[in-house]
Amino acid sequence: MFGLSAEELRFRDEVHGFVEAEFPRDLSRRLAAGGNPTRQEQVDWHRVLHGKGWAVPHWPREWGGGNLDQRERFILSVVLEEYPALTALSMNVNLCGPVIAQFGTRAQKEKFLPRLANLDDWWAQGFSEPESGSDLASLRTRAEIKGDRFVINGTKTWTTHAQHADWIFVLARTNPEAKPQLGISFLLVPMDAPGLSVHPIKLIEGGHEVNQCFFASVEIPRENLVGEINRGWECAKFLLMNERFSSVRVGAANERLRRLKQIAANEVKGGRPLAEDPFFGRKIAAMEAQTKAHELITLRLLEDDEQRGPEDPPNPLSSLLKLSATETRQEVTHLLAEVAGPAASRLSLSIEEDRDEFTPEWAGMATAQYLNYRKLSIFGGTTEIQKTILAKSVLGL
Repeated sequence: MFGLSAEELRFRDEVHGFVEAEFPRDLSRRLAAGGNPTRQEQVDWHRVLHGKGWAVPHWPREWGGGNLDQRERFILSVVLEEYPALTALSMNVNLCGPVIAQFGTRAQKEKFLPRLANLDDWWAQGFSEPESGSDLASLRTRAEIKGDRFVINGTKTWTTHAQHADWIFVLARTNPEAKPQLGISFLLVPMDAPGLSVHPIKLIEGGHEVNQCFFASVEIPRENLVGEINRGWECAKFLLMNERFSSVRVGAANERLRRLKQIAANEVKGGRPLAEDPFFGRKIAAMEAQTKAHELITLRLLEDDEQRGPEDPPNPLSSLLKLSATETRQEVTHLLAEVAGPAASRLSLSIEEDRDEFTPEWAGMATAQYLNYRKLSIFGGTTEIQKTILAKSVLGL
């Protein structure tokens, strides 16, 4: 990492020592190979981080937040990702939690924030719909007020880890007569509510990460409304800016690059290590430059964000960060699949799967991760949407 002070270097060493002592080695090996944690492994590690004060360090102190500044939080995430170890569950700590802390009532904060921070409840995001992804304001899920309750009908799709979730935060239209970005409300829905069903969606590499959720007259109390009725778009914009910052994953890109260089140094093609091939060596050098540039962009925007007050509008340059993160992480997985060569055709989702003696464990999983990472161009706002935001808000076009 660039330009760290002596104090920041000490903090980096503290984080690394903590992870080295506490994080399960077998799980780290699985993550390095491209595998995924179980639900319980994610919960267990999240609570270890929370016990250290590192799960929600950016939250208000009253709700479990710590003393870490922007750069320290960046260092924490980079060290965890580079190890590699798990980070705290982003859906809870970077998306839903901050919205409730910013817009929720006192009662909502007392009820939900401690459980969000400790991952007592796993949250899912109910934003996208089959015909409302990039154009989120066109969503059709309806929530009608009947007495002291909302009755929700509609569907949400690409719902990450809804199969694990206890709660889902939902954008629903509460005033169909209003303009598209008005008349939307932000609602909290328990996953065991009658009428709510979850259907798995198999991804291109064969994994089950996302789902489609159907709401058939799902009832929730009016006290589960966050913010003002018909003003949920304000909550959504706040959340989406946080989502773009949470997708930075500088450490994850560094870890994949390190993995790429190790594999290229050991893979022999044409009688010599692939890393010594001038053509492929140029690709690795370009990837390293791109990864460092992504880190610098992140640090620049973190510094800019520190100067912004709580009343300032969201930073549109977060779209630049999302673009940089997408391109960097997709390209490094592309190169890993390229190194695998013909072995990449034997796609696998687990390092425990059977394979022949000629197929290394990382090869099939490199292909799975390459295919999975095509999603980065879509979630959190498509690449095209990010470019439009930059053109309008930054370039004034």
